[in-house]
Amino acid sequence: MGAGLLTDENNNSNLNVLSLNMARYTEAKCKLCRREGTKLYLKGNKCLSSKCTVEKRPGGPGMHPAKGRMSGYGKQFREKQKVKRIYGVLEAQFRRFYSMAAKDKMQTGAKLLQLLERRLDNVMHRMGVTESRNQARQMINHGHVTVNGTKVSAPSFLVKVGDEIVFLKETVAKDMVTEMQSNAKNIKVPQWIEVSEFGHAKITKLPDRSMIDQNVSEQLIVEYYSR
Repeated sequence: MGAGLLTDENNNSNLNVLSLNMARYTEAKCKLCRREGTKLYLKGNKCLSSKCTVEKRPGGPGMHPAKGRMSGYGKQFREKQKVKRIYGVLEAQFRRFYSMAAKDKMQTGAKLLQLLERRLDNVMHRMGVTESRNQARQMINHGHVTVNGTKVSAPSFLVKVGDEIVFLKETVAKDMVTEMQSNAKNIKVPQWIEVSEFGHAKITKLPDRSMIDQNVSEQLIVEYYSR
C-alpha cells in the first residue's frame, strides 16, 4: 500500500506517524478557529451548535487580540495557516504537498487542495464516518481502516481512483460506532466519494476545485511560497 504515501514517507511511515502524533497541536482547538477568524470545524458537531466559541467570543484569542490592517504577507501567511489547521497537517508535510502540487500540470493551488483532500484521514471524515479529521486520524492510527483490503495506519496515505475504503466497525466498541453514526449525520458526502453503507466507500474520481467546498483562497498560499 506504500504507493499511496508521500514519497518522503515510504520507508519510515511508522516512525513518522509516531513523531507527528508527538508534535501535533494539542491545546484548545477553538483558539485556532478564533485566531483565523472563522470556523475550521475542528470539533465536529460542537462547531455547529450554540456552544461554538467563535460565535460567543469573536476576535483573536488572548486578553487583547491584535487589531489593525493586515499586510499582504500577513494575509498570505494566515491563509496558509488556516488550510494547515483545517486538514491537520504540520509545516513540513504541507511544504511537501505544495512541492508536489507545483510540479503538476494542474493549477498549483487547486492541486494542493486536491492532494490534501486525498489524505486518508480527510476521506474518512468526508465519507461520513467521523465528525472530525482528528477523530479519523485516531481511527487510522489504531488500525481500524483498510484500503483495498489492507490495513493502513498512516493518515497521510493518498487515495486514488478505484480505492475502496472500509472502516472496520467490528474492531470498535458498538456504543462508539453508534455515537459515530449519530454524530456524522451532518456531513455531506462529496460527489467524488461513493458510499454504499456506513463505513464503506469507493473513490470514483479525483476532486477538482469545484468539488472542494473549503472557503479558502488558495492563490494566497501560492503567492506565499512564491515570495
